[in-house]
Amino acid sequence: MGTAPAPAVVAAPRRLPLAAVLGAYLTSVTCTAVSAIAIPWLVLSTTGSATRTGVAVFAEMAPYVAMQALGGPWVERIGPRRASWLGNLVAGLVVLVVPALHASGQLGYGTLLAVVAVVGAVRGVADCGSAPLVPGTALLSRTPLSRAAGLHASATQAGTLLGAPLAAMLLSLLPAPLVLLASGCGFVIASLLVGLLVPGELGAGTDPVEPYLRRIADGLSFLVHDPVLRALVVMIAATNLLSTGYLSVLLPSWVRDSGLPVAAVGTVAAASGLGALAGSLVGAWMAPRVNRWLAYAVGFLIGGSPLYVSLALSDTLLPVVVTAACCGLAAGGINPIVGAVQYERIPVEMLPRVLGAVKASAWAGIPLGPVVVGALTDQAGVRPTLVSVGVVVFLLTLAPFVVPAFRLMNDPPPAAGATS
Repeated sequence: MGTAPAPAVVAAPRRLPLAAVLGAYLTSVTCTAVSAIAIPWLVLSTTGSATRTGVAVFAEMAPYVAMQALGGPWVERIGPRRASWLGNLVAGLVVLVVPALHASGQLGYGTLLAVVAVVGAVRGVADCGSAPLVPGTALLSRTPLSRAAGLHASATQAGTLLGAPLAAMLLSLLPAPLVLLASGCGFVIASLLVGLLVPGELGAGTDPVEPYLRRIADGLSFLVHDPVLRALVVMIAATNLLSTGYLSVLLPSWVRDSGLPVAAVGTVAAASGLGALAGSLVGAWMAPRVNRWLAYAVGFLIGGSPLYVSLALSDTLLPVVVTAACCGLAAGGINPIVGAVQYERIPVEMLPRVLGAVKASAWAGIPLGPVVVGALTDQAGVRPTLVSVGVVVFLLTLAPFVVPAFRLMNDPPPAAGATS
């Protein structure tokens, strides 16, 4: 009698690496949200200038966006894992320079701009390495890719939700430079999570034969020739420009103009974040079985202009908080859909360069948003600026209903992407 074949050994799911990637990204986003409020508030409270506040945000976001566009090939060479932990480590150490300079009396406006520019650049490298780790860690944990993408997107919402009230609470108790001390320590913790808990083979670097500029061009070419990614990027870039100006300039200016305490900034931002987190988690769970185009189009329409209208018509906190929560809930399901579409349509070996091109393009207007909105606020006032921005956002959110490429989100990708 022949012997029966030995049963195949199936490796047990390894959930810790995915949890480490999500935890590190959550921590990093939380610290970024704290800095995004602490730095503008520091500038606004010391200079009283909305324009200078916008310039400070520009100084951080411009290098961030540039490194998203240019860092993909470097991330491929050193590996997404190393890029993630090393970028967060350097960002944390540089942020810690701010309280040190403040304590020594050497924190001038120009020095602050230089420090935040360095932080933006290394944060760009770290985030360029984070997203490419999702498919491999999802495979280890046997988590559906669309769900893992949704959880990664939900980390953004959760980080914003935690960071905004945390920043408001800390700013109520401590000067802004000391708040940045906590933010810098958080970046170091995010670095340790990836460096210690994500296996090296998942994010190992490669030695590509293509020249650096050729790989940059390949990433941009892939983005330009994919109709779905191209449509998503153009729309998100336009709305990001205005939404960053809202968070960094318009919301603090509205709070000050309405005679509310600084904690109101965190309260409104937290309401948006709570709604967005709930919507994002529901979107992550429902991602495999929803009509992506419809969810994206309706979410953007409801989650966009109503918040600006509420701010323009009210000088009390409660109506704005309720509207912010509802808008966040409607828009929360957008990011899981966008993440799943990207992972499905981009070949796994091109993830760093193409995702870098996608994010850099989508964030291209972010550095200019606070500058433009800040200058408009100084010239026209807070309420007229809120009305103007709200009208523009409403027009932008009509795009998915009239541009045919958005409807292709429901179709399978033309070639095997990261899921293959």
